[in-house]
Amino acid sequence: MVEKSKIKVQGERWFPKENSFSDEMKDLWGDWYCDSEIGKLRAVLMHRPGVEIEGITELNFAEYRFRSAINPVRARQQQDELANIYRDHGVDVHYVDGQRTDRPNAMFMRDLMFMTPEGAIVCRPAIPARRGEERAVAKTLASLGVPIIKTINGDGYFEGASAMWVNRDTVIIGTGSRTNESGAQQVETELRNIGVKNIIRTGIPYGSIHLDGYMNMVDKNKLLIFPWHVTYDCAKELLDLGIELIELTNIDELKQGMSMNFVALEPGKVVMPSGNPETKALLESHDVEVINVNLDEVMNGWGAAHCMTAFLKRDPVIG
Repeated sequence: MVEKSKIKVQGERWFPKENSFSDEMKDLWGDWYCDSEIGKLRAVLMHRPGVEIEGITELNFAEYRFRSAINPVRARQQQDELANIYRDHGVDVHYVDGQRTDRPNAMFMRDLMFMTPEGAIVCRPAIPARRGEERAVAKTLASLGVPIIKTINGDGYFEGASAMWVNRDTVIIGTGSRTNESGAQQVETELRNIGVKNIIRTGIPYGSIHLDGYMNMVDKNKLLIFPWHVTYDCAKELLDLGIELIELTNIDELKQGMSMNFVALEPGKVVMPSGNPETKALLESHDVEVINVNLDEVMNGWGAAHCMTAFLKRDPVIG
């Protein structure tokens, strides 16, 4: 018998380890994961508004797609309050490092990445006023150890709020002014590669730019919707999957109060912009706990809690 120490193994005689990326992701990259909009929230990525919002005045706000001038100090205080609510609920809050100082929309992080069970899809914004923000996001993700499984390229453009997890098997992808077919197809390909079985495609109507303008998950199998913007085919597919559609019909709260622009902290518990009593009552009538946060200054940029929050880790939802 030949002793082990005397066995010579040629360098090219090796075989790969054929386990999956997800099996070793936690050990090699870090503990990052997201396959829902409502699983227990553990980590987020935000951008605290910097000098880039200090020049938004009554004279130029429309150039940057803001709805009015913004008070930078007050906007920062309001985002800090939201971040503190996250921390109070055990969420790790990370911030983008090195963001450009000429991109006042950069605080709206949901548009810049879309998280999956195996890492982040880095987006390519649709409008020139936002392009380039994603570079600082990619750099920050790399520094944290979050895998980047795709960067939207070619002629595609896609913003993270154009996609929404329903459950591990199902994702809605909307096309419209902020996501074209090329961008949507790139995202669909990556999602199918990591095991997503059902891709619900829908058109985002004129009057909304992202899905979170008219739908948002609040609990397991519960989706708040603005019914006049949800297509029949999309609603039918969701109902066939056993999703309860809760109809929000208060247009003023939806559009002006951004009442649907909330973030679930866990199944059946959301943090939502204050000043929307009818939406709050509607959710509570469906056994959803609501925590209010004042974001009226931030909303001058046409965004609120959901827009400012990119998920990095959510617990898987069981059942």
